[in-house]
Amino acid sequence: MSTNKYSLGSQNQAVARSATVIGLATLASRILGFIRDVVIARLFGVYLYAQAFVIAFRIPNLFRDFVGEGASNAAIVPVLSEYNLKRSKEEFWELVNILLNLLLVILSAITILGIIFSPLIVRMIAPGFIAFPDKLEATIRLNRIIFPYILLIGLAVYAMAILNSLKNFTVSALAPCLLNISIIICALLLGEGTRGLATGVLLGGLLQLAVQVPVLYKKGFHPKLIFNFKHPGVVYIGKLMLPRLASSSIYQLNNFVDSIFGSLIAIVGDGGVAVLYFAYRFIQFPIGIFSNALAQAILPTFSTQALEDEQGDLKAMLSWSLRAVFFALLPISAIFMVLAHPLVSTLFGGGRFDSNSSLLTSNALFFYSIGLCAYGGTKILQSCFFALKDTLTPAKIAFLALVMNIVFNSILMFPLKIGGLALSTSISGIITFLILFFILNKRLGGFGGRKIFSSFLRILAASFCMAAVCFLVNCALNFGWALFCGALSYIIFCFLFGVAELREFMHWLALKNIRQSIWNNHKD
Repeated sequence: MSTNKYSLGSQNQAVARSATVIGLATLASRILGFIRDVVIARLFGVYLYAQAFVIAFRIPNLFRDFVGEGASNAAIVPVLSEYNLKRSKEEFWELVNILLNLLLVILSAITILGIIFSPLIVRMIAPGFIAFPDKLEATIRLNRIIFPYILLIGLAVYAMAILNSLKNFTVSALAPCLLNISIIICALLLGEGTRGLATGVLLGGLLQLAVQVPVLYKKGFHPKLIFNFKHPGVVYIGKLMLPRLASSSIYQLNNFVDSIFGSLIAIVGDGGVAVLYFAYRFIQFPIGIFSNALAQAILPTFSTQALEDEQGDLKAMLSWSLRAVFFALLPISAIFMVLAHPLVSTLFGGGRFDSNSSLLTSNALFFYSIGLCAYGGTKILQSCFFALKDTLTPAKIAFLALVMNIVFNSILMFPLKIGGLALSTSISGIITFLILFFILNKRLGGFGGRKIFSSFLRILAASFCMAAVCFLVNCALNFGWALFCGALSYIIFCFLFGVAELREFMHWLALKNIRQSIWNNHKD
C-alpha cells in the first residue's frame, strides 16, 4: 500500500461525497424520468406511438453512448485528468479546444448521415415494423426529427467530461433533469403523436448543453478554433477511444439487440419493444443512482491512482466500490423480483397502459432483475480498465456479451416470449461481469476477492430474507407496507448477518454529521 489507512479512508469518503452528489442529482433525474415514462405510458400504452418513440429515441441514444458517454468515460476523462494533474492550464485548455472542434466535425457528420439514412436504420433496428407501414412511417419520421439530439447531447456529455476531469460533478449531474422536464411538458401540451415527444427531446438536449456552459467559462474555458488533430493528447485519446467505440456500453448494446428481437411481433407478441423499454427503466433507476454515480465519481480517482508505482490504493478502492454496489443493488434486485407486478401497476397503470401491459412489463422486469447487480458491478470494473488506459479488453468482452445475448435471445424468446429476451440480457450481463472480474483480478495481482465474495454472500442472505418479508407483507397488507417493512428488515438482517458495509455506511454518515456540526459551530 502506498498510503496509510487514514489517507485511503479519506479518499473513500471524498469519492463517496462525490458519488452522493451525483447520486442525488441522478435520483432527481430518475424520478423525473419515471414521471416522463408514466406520461408516455398513459398517453400511448405499449402500442404504436410508444413503440415508435422507443426505437427512434434509442438510435441517437446508442450513438450518444458511442461518441458521448462511452468515449468520455473510456478516454477523455482519464487523459484530461492526467493533463490537469501534470501539465499547465494552457496545455489543458488547448487540448480541450482541439477535442471540441474535432467532436463538432464528427457529430455533425453523424447527424446528417443519420437523417438521410433513417429509413434504412429503422428497418435494421426494428425489422418487425416492416410489415406494419403505419408504425414504420411514424418511427422513421420521429427518428429524423430527433436525430440532431446526438449533436446536442454529444456536446453536453463532452462538457460533463471536462467538468468531471476537474472533479466538478454537480451541474453536469443535474443536467439530465432538464431533458425529462422538457419531454413531460411538451408531451402534455402537444398530446398524442410524434410532435410533442420530438420537440421535448430536442429542447431537452439543448438545455443540457446550455446549463453547463456558464460553469465551463467560470473554470477558465474559452472556445477557440484549433484544428491540430495530430496533437499527442488527441492521438492518445483516439487510440483509447477506438476500442471503446466498438464496445460502447454493454447495456446499450444488449438493449439494441433486444429491440430487434422485440420487434418480431409474430414470435414475442405486440408491444414487445415498449414493454422492454418500460421494464428496463426500472433497472436503470438504481443503476443510475448507485453504480453509474459511483463509477463517474471514482474514475478521476482511479485515473490518478493508476499512475502510482504500487497500485495498492487502486485495488483497495476497487474492492470497496464493488462491495458498495452489492450492498445497494442486491436488495433492490430482490424487491424488483418479488414485487414486480404491484410495482409496475402502481407506477404505470392507468390510461392506455392496461392490465395486459402491466403483466407483460412486470414479467420482463422480473427477468431483468436477475442481472441487476452484475450490470452495476460491470460499470465499476469498466471504469478501472479505463483508468488503466485499457479499452481493448472491455471491447472484446462487450462483443462476446453481444454474441451471447443474440444466442440466448434466439433460444429463450420461443418458450418465454418477452421474458426470454430480458433473461438473456441478465445471463450475458452476469457472464460479462465474471469475465471482467477475473481478468482484472489477475492483472492487479488480486484486489481482495475473498473479502468481496464473503461480503456478497452476506448481503445476498440479508436480501433473500428481506424479499421473504416483502412477499408476506404484500400478501397480508399492501404494496406500500411491503416496501417499508422490506427496507427496515434489510437493515436488521444486515446486522444479523454481519454485513460490514452497513457499519461503514453508518460510520460515514456519522462523520458527515460531525463535520457539518463543526462547520456550523465555526460559522456561529
